[in-house]
Amino acid sequence: MSSPSTNAPLAPGLSNSTQSYGRVAKSFHWLTALLILTAIPLGIISNNMPFETSEELARKALVFSIHKTVGITAFFVALARILWAITQPRPAPLHPERKAETLAAEVVHFTLYGSIVLVPLSGWIHHAATTGFAPIWWPFGQNLPFVPKSDSIAETFAALHVILERVLIISLFLHIAGALKHRFVDRDSTLARMLPGATALPDLAPHKTGLLPPIGAVVAFIAAIGVGAALGKFSHSEAQTEAASLEAVASDWVVQDGSLGFTVAQMGQPVTGTFEEWTAAIRYDEASGTGDVEVTIAIGSLSLGQVTGQALGTEFFDATAFPTALFIADIAPADGIEGATHMATGTLSLKGVDLPLTLPFSLEVTEGTATMSGTLPLARLDFGIGPNYSDGSQVGLNVTVETALTATRAQ
Repeated sequence: MSSPSTNAPLAPGLSNSTQSYGRVAKSFHWLTALLILTAIPLGIISNNMPFETSEELARKALVFSIHKTVGITAFFVALARILWAITQPRPAPLHPERKAETLAAEVVHFTLYGSIVLVPLSGWIHHAATTGFAPIWWPFGQNLPFVPKSDSIAETFAALHVILERVLIISLFLHIAGALKHRFVDRDSTLARMLPGATALPDLAPHKTGLLPPIGAVVAFIAAIGVGAALGKFSHSEAQTEAASLEAVASDWVVQDGSLGFTVAQMGQPVTGTFEEWTAAIRYDEASGTGDVEVTIAIGSLSLGQVTGQALGTEFFDATAFPTALFIADIAPADGIEGATHMATGTLSLKGVDLPLTLPFSLEVTEGTATMSGTLPLARLDFGIGPNYSDGSQVGLNVTVETALTATRAQ
């Protein structure tokens, strides 16, 4: 089959034609390419950076923030690019007789379109479901509507982000390989019409893309997710410190429900951790308002989002060497403490350090049911927690302990 006749070089306008891409489409194409080729290396580098000290964590967070900000920028540029493409004719292939090659190129093209939206979106959801680490640099907040703070959601979308990134890299490689083939093997103008400037192009009939290319792209995404699942990318069973087994305690008041956790600033953002396993032996006399309490906490039961493993390591709680914490205190009516009816004065034993402290709390007893809540500020360095993060810039120096419970009088 003879080649179509070639016209004189055609200077592109703003819009596409059946022959070439317009200046707007070209700008979107190369801006997207720049953002993608910046974000991917930054993500790989930041993931591999150490964070054993405050300075290392600051550098890692800096690179992660740049990666996330570039990724969000790529997301919105990709949306604008797709909206523009919908309104434009798509230049026809220079070799429409090569049906298999044309179909393959269009499948890759649709896969690329999907990837440049789904990769940053999955990363954004992962970020929104997590708290406190490497913020996005923009004034619109770090959260997303309908995305709760959840470890399981964060882990799922972290896995999706990695899988979809691989799809993006593969489709980008195929896209570049195809462009180079047209330039150096076919020696045609396929690549040239996406470059700046005028291009000599043949007369081309309008080309209509069928349903097969987008269907092929969807199949590629489903296959990639399936392979990722088969490889265990969605199995979040990383080895963690096993929580100490706590024995049941004899208590005059039996805890029916309660929570024990703390809030600390990480990268300037509040992060809340909770201990899932703890026991409380409580003796309390309503008439005098006095008693005592002994609380044992399984340190390994801590949940602190994406940094749980680091928090349980030797630098922080060192849960392997110090599997439990113990608070033993006497209960007495509070005197002059605003917002508190009682106080528990005693000793907290944590990470091998014993320090005296007083926990003010509010207590209400109604028909044999007691409800209490209290907060207590602590300095983490007093207990040797995070000594390499001593300047407070990455991990806050002050921690607010929060506890609440409902207990009923033992029969």
